[in-house]
Amino acid sequence: MHISSLSGLEPFVTKDGSEIRELVGPAWTPADNQSLAEATIAPGGATMEHYHRVTEELYYVVEGTGRLTVGDDEREVDVGDCAVIPPGERHTIVNTGDGPLRILCCCAPAYTHEDTVITGASP
Repeated sequence: MHISSLSGLEPFVTKDGSEIRELVGPAWTPADNQSLAEATIAPGGATMEHYHRVTEELYYVVEGTGRLTVGDDEREVDVGDCAVIPPGERHTIVNTGDGPLRILCCCAPAYTHEDTVITGASP
């Protein structure tokens, strides 16, 4: 059995500019087919618009509020909301609150920088 503890993980910055702490991923855990990470976006901050060639992604909001854009669809998101982001769909999220926006990001197959394509558009 493998158990990861969020409090012991060092954050790093992904290709889209998110600060994340990866709870599970094939690079260092027994998970082969998916990854789970907590992303933190500072007040007023945003991810760069991007898409993943093959990865389906789930965003589950655990703290804060934001505005999520997936393709041409834009929605406000809050604690407890979960969004499905299909492969190939450009997406970005903006922190619209006064505190940090924290999102659990589940990727299948697991997240890789190589699968992430930055579109160059800003939110």
